[in-house]
Amino acid sequence: MSDRRTILIVEDEDVIRETLQELLVGEGYEVFAAGRVSDAIKLARENDFDVAICDVQLPDGDGIALLRRIHQLNPHTCILIITAYATVENAVDAFKAGAFEYLVKPVIFDDLLHKLDRLYQFRNLYFENQTLRRELARKDGFEEIVGSSEAIKQVEEQIRKVAATNSNVLLVGETGSGKELFARAIHSAGPKSSSKFLAVNCGTRPVEMLETQLFGSKATNGGGVAVSEDGLLLHAGEGTVFLDEVTDLPLSTQAKLLRAIEYQEILPLGSAEPLQVFCRIIASTTQDLGQEVAHERFHEDLFYRLDGVKLRIPPLRERATDIPELVEFFVGKYSRQMKKRVAGASRETLRVLTSAEWKGNVRQLENAIERAVMMCDGTTINPPDLPPDLLGIDPSLPDNDDLRSALRHYERVHIARVLRQCPDKKEAAKRLRLGLSSLYRKIEELGLDL
Repeated sequence: MSDRRTILIVEDEDVIRETLQELLVGEGYEVFAAGRVSDAIKLARENDFDVAICDVQLPDGDGIALLRRIHQLNPHTCILIITAYATVENAVDAFKAGAFEYLVKPVIFDDLLHKLDRLYQFRNLYFENQTLRRELARKDGFEEIVGSSEAIKQVEEQIRKVAATNSNVLLVGETGSGKELFARAIHSAGPKSSSKFLAVNCGTRPVEMLETQLFGSKATNGGGVAVSEDGLLLHAGEGTVFLDEVTDLPLSTQAKLLRAIEYQEILPLGSAEPLQVFCRIIASTTQDLGQEVAHERFHEDLFYRLDGVKLRIPPLRERATDIPELVEFFVGKYSRQMKKRVAGASRETLRVLTSAEWKGNVRQLENAIERAVMMCDGTTINPPDLPPDLLGIDPSLPDNDDLRSALRHYERVHIARVLRQCPDKKEAAKRLRLGLSSLYRKIEELGLDL
């Protein structure tokens, strides 16, 4: 869906095509026109159309087959079929193929405009309904894991098994891969889901503050009255404490955590009496704990206590097929937060997103979509709405006034972006409107690292 209100007209009769185009442009629509099936498919590949108005009889095919092809390229495009030969069979075929309306030549302009108004009302209601359905489907817990790739399915299956027990768990994964989200899913799917889930960043400094946060403290105020502060391990009750980046814990704190796990007791700072704790520990790390132990940066016994139940969270590059679902989820989330009517991303945008490197994983994708929703002027996110680094745009230009240097810089950035989005050199050359040999020559001249 787009505020541009884009329409594709596919009609082989020049007079009818040009008349309809002139009418709709005058009504404020952005109109593209084609006289053949092949030209229409090319336009549909390059653009996201709200509506396609297709003649049934075309020189190189028929409108019904074209309708099905357009729906494959963009399922959200609504089709109006027009024909000079109205029959019940034609109408039934058109509606079975997914046509929204059926018009008979000569087209009555008022009737066409009325049907377009109804169609856009339907589209608005459809996308509002989709947004509400997404919102209702998203609940705290397991449903927050977005994706249907094989990698995610395997993790979900492991979570189901692990969550049923009260065992401590170690989550291993790259930064931004969503380890806390998976920790929450384990807690929510477990037997103590109604208890607290508390998270702590193990990189907190100074150490005294971190240990007070974990184990609590006991002190005496100026009036000689004992003042106690519960730590998270005690305050969680039978719930879960999530230790984010557990390798950041100092060795002395690791020893205290090991005792809490082995004997289920803690000694608050300043106290002589241990307290019993019953919480579950879920720890996460981006490091190789075995290597940390070898370098004497991690307590070996704590390593064996945590490493027993270990889940690896896949990076986004291993679950790239989940990107469209993640984009849909984040678009819905930030559209609601910003009170904007952004329905989704164009196909070109999704191509850019699925071909990006995503060193920051899902967190980086979420930040990119948040920015895109913010920058989007219409209801569809397009590539210019994305962060420049995803488009391969280096904001820095050569530090001189030489026009040839600037053009070479832009040429390098532009070709690199297209190649990143389209690894197939033949397809990339076609998009760049270069011969394949010319593209290879450019790659060599510009020193592009593939």
